[in-house]
Amino acid sequence: MSHESLSFLEQAPSVIRKAKSVWSDFIDFVASDNVLQVAVGLIIANGFTKVVQSLVSDILLPPIALLPFIDRNFEEKFVVLRKGPHANQTLAHSAGYNTLDQAAADGAVVLAYGQFITNVANFLALGVFLYLIARVYAVFTHKTIISHTVRCAYCRKYVSEKAKRCFNCTSWLDGREERETSAL
Repeated sequence: MSHESLSFLEQAPSVIRKAKSVWSDFIDFVASDNVLQVAVGLIIANGFTKVVQSLVSDILLPPIALLPFIDRNFEEKFVVLRKGPHANQTLAHSAGYNTLDQAAADGAVVLAYGQFITNVANFLALGVFLYLIARVYAVFTHKTIISHTVRCAYCRKYVSEKAKRCFNCTSWLDGREERETSAL
């Protein structure tokens, strides 16, 4: 055996111990409660977001698209800022591209305000539904998720309105610092 292979074999137990230690640390990290809670929370949030997006896109916006002054699906509302290189003469005299896909395929520059309004509606609907879930949770568990905060008079950081001391500057929030105290 060569000297190099012998040195590798001598170090093998140490390398194996380090690899087992790293693997054990990784398992402890992945299996810890807070990592699993965050992972489950993200999966549920992703599913909830899809449901709210479907509610807005498939249920709420189609009736709005039936209004007489809206001539197409709300998500397809756009304004052409610059026509694409393949826009022919008949396109220049007509209403323009029919869909965002047509405009994108031709390389046109468009302002897709319908998609933006849809995204804003999704965001607002998601916020309202999360607020409602927080309220229902508070009714059934008698615990609140929504914490009301006030500003500390000294460091101006937000702290819970139920706090007696500021966790940032450790000042008392009940006015003890303002009361005159005497050692005599």
